Amino acid sequence: MASPSLTFSLILAISLLTLCWSYPFRRGGGTWKVLHRSVGISAMHMQLFHNNKVMIFDRTDFGPSQVTLPFGKCRHNDEAISEDCTAHSILYDVASNTFRPLMVQTNVWCSSGALDSHGALIQTGGYHAGDHKVRTFTPCDDELCDWIELPQNLTVQRWYASDHILPDGRLIIVGGRKAFSYEFFPKNLQESVFYFSFLSETTDPGEENNLYPFLHLLPDGNLFVFANQRSVLLDYKRNQVLREFPPIPGEKRSYPATGSSVMLPLRLKPQISAVEVMVCGGARGGAYTMAAQGIYVAASSSCGRLRVTDPDPEWRMEFMPMDRVMPDMLLLPTADVIILNGAGKGTAGWDSAVDPVLNPLLYTPAQPDWRKRFIVLNPTAIPRLYHSTATLLPDGRILVGGSNPHVRYNFTGVRYPTELSLEAFSPPYLGSEHIHLRPSILSVEGPTDSLTVSYGQNFSITFSLMQLEGECTVTMVAPSFTTHSFAMNQRLLVLYIASGQQISSFTHRVTVHAPPTENVAPPGYYMVFVVHRGVPSECAWIRIQ
Repeated sequence: MASPSLTFSLILAISLLTLCWSYPFRRGGGTWKVLHRSVGISAMHMQLFHNNKVMIFDRTDFGPSQVTLPFGKCRHNDEAISEDCTAHSILYDVASNTFRPLMVQTNVWCSSGALDSHGALIQTGGYHAGDHKVRTFTPCDDELCDWIELPQNLTVQRWYASDHILPDGRLIIVGGRKAFSYEFFPKNLQESVFYFSFLSETTDPGEENNLYPFLHLLPDGNLFVFANQRSVLLDYKRNQVLREFPPIPGEKRSYPATGSSVMLPLRLKPQISAVEVMVCGGARGGAYTMAAQGIYVAASSSCGRLRVTDPDPEWRMEFMPMDRVMPDMLLLPTADVIILNGAGKGTAGWDSAVDPVLNPLLYTPAQPDWRKRFIVLNPTAIPRLYHSTATLLPDGRILVGGSNPHVRYNFTGVRYPTELSLEAFSPPYLGSEHIHLRPSILSVEGPTDSLTVSYGQNFSITFSLMQLEGECTVTMVAPSFTTHSFAMNQRLLVLYIASGQQISSFTHRVTVHAPPTENVAPPGYYMVFVVHRGVPSECAWIRIQ
């Protein structure tokens, strides 16, 4: 028999859904721009660096891509062909809208990653020869930096795993196909691998529905882990589950019944009062096996919000204006959430979804009236289904790419061809009618230099603004590693403003508190935005250590 609390949640969800179907959702704007019709590869994984370049990569086992490696560089004894002189990874330069090919050695298909405290990408796992590998990429401003494969391997294979940077600067790598465990990089001498029974318990026979688990580092230093419909609070230092949260009502939420998740913005006032996790989209159990028979089941339209700091947390259910599986959820500098990409029916997997969802959604968590939280934005013309990605750019746009629901690159004779394009979506706050409201950061001044800030210190931001109309906020965003509808390591902090002053007619300065601890903001690079009346500046990069 269902518990009374679960029964209440289901009744509430059905009631809200009935209201939602009868409520006319607001429609907003936003504009799309195709940046490149082809970058030579399909963007399955993305990572933004602090030098405003984006690592993009696919997989290596399908044969040649459509972009050539520099002369003399080839991969040999590949899984697909004996010699491959094409690139399966590129580095995209945001400012110049150009890209260059990179050389990745082993198969990075369905892998995971995170930036370390120095801003280098630590990239883990993959398929076959790549499933135990650890690779690094350190960003540079010349043409010399490239992938490096490390001699040390992961303890077990990691394929469809999730990573998160920890307060001590190390990475935790959780799960993967038939990998019911987690491990760390780099390892301590006494460490190997830690069995995590929760991952075994959340595996559905024949479908799994627990891959790419959602990870969120909470301000208490523990790790929120979500898989399938369940979630726990993990003390990874003691290998102990501290509590289990109620299951989310409705559909399955993890790969291949792929939804997405964010930890909603942390507001430092100066203390954090509440921490909330949001999960949206997904698919019914059995949808993956039905798709293999050509039957595509409607995806989930529901979102759940769980205040994990409550004594007895319960999921509060809301409903998107449309069904969605494989959505990408990103935190915007304004502390809103944008949801892009995905399909209306089916699941993740080869040719397992139909009815692309072309309209992004803008979600305002702080809006008190739930009927006004979702806004339907202008659609793209390019379907983005399985193996598509999105990431926030320093100027507030969203970089969107990928979509390859086929075993190989397939451009003809299929309903949804492989996509090699890149496009950018400009949310409504970048509309020309808001240009007079947009701040421009002139400088960041910390106690020692303009780039590095220590925990708990004050630092100042000087910015220009044509016309100050009300208060400004300052937000701090961690760049995420995005793949398979999950932006790993994503977090947004609304900083506490200690003081503000007007320097001249169009120049202002605010002094803010840096995050208090490594638990609140793990060490590394962050984008800092000044937001005025819902319109963000371009970011300034800072490093917190």
